[in-house]
Amino acid sequence: MASPIAVYTDLDDLDPSEGIALLEAEGFEVRVLETRDPDTIVAAATDASALLVGYAPVHADLIERLPGLGIISMLSRGYDSVDVDAATAHDVWVATVGDIASTEVATHTWALTLAAVRRLDFFTLHGRRDWLDRPRYAPRRLSDTTLGLVGLGRIGSEVAALAAGSVGSVLGVDRAGRQVPEGVTASSLADVVAQSDVVSIHLPLDESTEKLFDADLIAAMKPGSWLINVSRGGIVDSDALADALDSGHLAGAALDVLDTEPPLPGDRLAEHPNVLLTPHVAYLSDRTAREYVRMQAANVVEWYRTGCPSHAVTKPTTPNEVIA
Repeated sequence: MASPIAVYTDLDDLDPSEGIALLEAEGFEVRVLETRDPDTIVAAATDASALLVGYAPVHADLIERLPGLGIISMLSRGYDSVDVDAATAHDVWVATVGDIASTEVATHTWALTLAAVRRLDFFTLHGRRDWLDRPRYAPRRLSDTTLGLVGLGRIGSEVAALAAGSVGSVLGVDRAGRQVPEGVTASSLADVVAQSDVVSIHLPLDESTEKLFDADLIAAMKPGSWLINVSRGGIVDSDALADALDSGHLAGAALDVLDTEPPLPGDRLAEHPNVLLTPHVAYLSDRTAREYVRMQAANVVEWYRTGCPSHAVTKPTTPNEVIA
């Protein structure tokens, strides 16, 4: 019997060695591409049973061109880059790494919140400003600040815990109807954006959240407030946010995600002086750098052994022939 094939599409800066070792120990032949180009992926993965994906888009056409595919294993908790309906229709599992990086993302959010409140976007000089320059919106006292959380899952709840006792109040809204954490005042989305000095997004990207923060919702935010997004770039209308920054309606934005990553030349948000931008690293730590790679490969191994991976977001009805 020929060895099953596992193909890594893209890993960016992560070292796949541990994942490769897990797969090879299970008998997989492993190929590492470092590409997001669908034609290149198809050329190398036509005979693949497992696709290990970083940020490469996996559209219906790509799935259809890989007839032996049994699992798409993501290098993140998110899976908005995969056509889940097409995967389900073709009996392909989609699995994520789960909540491995919740603490890191919450910590990153809190760090961005502190940077926003203290206007580090403006005051980190590096030759850009004169010593006595001051921003239009001054730094705030943390204990006078209202933090608004849009999404109260594990990450949003951890941010609330970090903020407890430091900010003046925490408002929260959860579209999934989960219980509001202790110390958070349950509010409507309209009240969160209208009353908060810092609004932080903790939502998945799907049809219901795509461009949720549009021009109208951003206009309803408190003048001089900040928007933080560590979730997915598509949740925010980038042009509307850039317009609000240009007009001075918002003091700034702290972003770990953009619509296009890395940003193209001329990206209004990436180049805006009132944007604190980090390169999609909210998840990253010495621990998660290892665990993401390990869990991504472990999902494939578990699927191969048992027919079902951990953290699955699809449930095919027909088992793939590669399963041992």
